[in-house]
Amino acid sequence: MLADINSSYTSIVTSVFSSTIAAKAAFATAAILLACLQLLTAARIYGRLQSVVRLPDAVVSRVHRYSGRLAFLCTLPVVFHCVFILGFQTASTRVAIHSILGSFFYGLFAAKVLFVRDHSYPSWVLPLAGGLLFVALIGAWWTSSFWFFRQVGEGL
Repeated sequence: MLADINSSYTSIVTSVFSSTIAAKAAFATAAILLACLQLLTAARIYGRLQSVVRLPDAVVSRVHRYSGRLAFLCTLPVVFHCVFILGFQTASTRVAIHSILGSFFYGLFAAKVLFVRDHSYPSWVLPLAGGLLFVALIGAWWTSSFWFFRQVGEGL
């Protein structure tokens, strides 16, 4: 059954990308770019960067929400491949760190969603969770996509 899923997944992905790892790198990079937009709009929401992001508050909040949703959606094909096709690995230090950071990212994501929905937490908790989420995503990207781009080149 897993072989059928892997074969179907590979066929679909390689119809657009040169390889499954190239697809993962592209989706993860898109998530990083959207996460940078998240960081920028979050800073604007918290009263920073008004002179840089000159949009109405409602627009900034909407951009923040939708860029976060899109970033999360971009991570889904990546996590599918990493969890269901490759699994948690410790073949090298880089791969082990990547596996840990990827797991940490989804735990932080769940916590951040909780903090967004429940307003009983102190005001510093949500920005801290968002910042840690960003750092975990950057770390997971750095140990996989950035490594891939440096080793293989663009390869998309």
